[in-house]
Amino acid sequence: MELIINHIVRTFETLPKTLEALLAMEIPQKRKGIAVALNNRIIPQSSWPETFLNNKDSILIITATQGG
Repeated sequence: MELIINHIVRTFETLPKTLEALLAMEIPQKRKGIAVALNNRIIPQSSWPETFLNNKDSILIITATQGG
């Protein structure tokens, strides 16, 4: 099963069930300053636990950085 994360195809034996589960795997230490889009739709952080993932979904994870 595959997900496209930040334009890179990633293969999983078993897909994470929810967006929150995926983010816990990908960036476990970071919870603030993150924006996530699923299939070109922004998903509010409050909806991550109930946003289910499907094979071939495209996920864009944007992390805020300091500087200018």
